[in-house]
This record gives sequence, structure tokens and C-alpha cells, in this order.
Amino acid sequence: ERGRARSVCVQWVVALKASTGMASLFNFARDARTFRPKKYAGPNSAQLKQRIDATLGNGDVYEAILLPEGVELNEWLAVNTTDFYNSTMLLYSTLVEFCTPESCPVMSAGPKYEYRWADGVKFKKPVEVSAPAYTALLMEWIEGMLDDEKIFPVMAGEAFPSDFQDTVKKIFRRLFRVYAHIYHSHFNQVCDLGEEAHLNSLFKHFIFFSHYYKLIIPQEIAPLQELVDKFLSQMKSRSKGA
Repeated sequence: ERGRARSVCVQWVVALKASTGMASLFNFARDARTFRPKKYAGPNSAQLKQRIDATLGNGDVYEAILLPEGVELNEWLAVNTTDFYNSTMLLYSTLVEFCTPESCPVMSAGPKYEYRWADGVKFKKPVEVSAPAYTALLMEWIEGMLDDEKIFPVMAGEAFPSDFQDTVKKIFRRLFRVYAHIYHSHFNQVCDLGEEAHLNSLFKHFIFFSHYYKLIIPQEIAPLQELVDKFLSQMKSRSKGA
């Protein structure tokens, strides 16, 4: 077993072409299985989170995405970004035994779409990595921003940075890739686990929100175009009845 763990770590390092200090796949698998949701501690975040949960609990996804009266858009985006990050990673954490460097050597969404990792700091140029490596790096990258009060301010009256919405768009674009990978590479396992309805519900909410606030450009959703179009048709019908 020790030899197997060492082999996995070697594969991880080779796949990443990473420097010393990068988390190993073994560590990520441990972290993903015990993933703890992040909390955004903005001045109105608790009340806004309760509102989201209440409307989703009533089955009204469209109502859940609408900006509440008197709430600043950036704070609404901050609360929802944290919420979508949590729900996406919690879902992925149930699939880590199936999503391995051997089964998913490249982060992809079917044969036509591959995603390379770059963060401008540790990886200044896009590099090909396995799906679990990509998701590990994504988790680290997003959590770093969520923990940075200069990006996600928590004090009442404190201004969000001028590029905050661009940051949110980057996060949503990359979270979409996790959903695209799950649908294309692990949908059978999702069904075996009885999580199909949960996945569809999460992704529908994600698409409603990202479309309403124009967070993902149309080209990005191509790997799941048919499913996205179905959800957007439902959203259009619901908005007309609002």
C-alpha cells in the first residue's frame, strides 16, 4: 500500500511538472473526502444565505437567483459564489474514488474539450494536468480568494475591489468546467450513487444564476449546450410567469 501511495504521488508530480510544495493527489483526496464548506462572513451574508435556502427549499430556482431589494449586487455575488463553490466541491468530493489520474489523465469534457491550468502565479503558462489535479488546484485557488478580505470584504461599508465581478466570472467559468467534467466522465457513477437529481438541481441553479448575471460567455457552455439550453428554456418560461 505504501508503494501504491508513492506511485500515485510520483504520477501527480510528473503530470503537474510542479515545484516542491505543491499538494499531492493523496493529500487532495483526503481533503476532498472531508471537504468543509467555506463561509462568507459579509455583513448580510447570513440573512442572504437563509433567503437562498428558503426559496430553493420551495423549489423556486428562479426566485432564488433574484437580487433582493436593498442588497448590493457585489455582496449578492459574493454570497452566491461561496455557496456555489461549496455545493460544487461537496458534489465532486463524492466522486474522488472514480476521478483519478489513471481514469482522467486530462481535465476534459468529452473528446472535444480539454482544460489546462494556469493561475498567473504558480502556473503562469497553461499546463496540462489530470482532472483530480485540476480540481485540487482550483479548490486551492478559489479558497485563497475567498479567504482574502481584500477580494471578499467582510466589514460593513467596506468596498469591493473594482475588478470583483471579473474575479467572480473567472471562478464561475472554472466551476462550470467541473460540472462539464462530471457530466461527461462520471455521470454513470453519479447515477449509481443515486445523485442524478441532486446534480441536475445544482447545475440548473448554477446555470440560472450565471446566465442571469452574465457570468459565463456562451462559448464556455458548449460542452453541455443541450442541457444548458433545456434549463434556460425553463428559466425563460419561469421569468415570463414572474
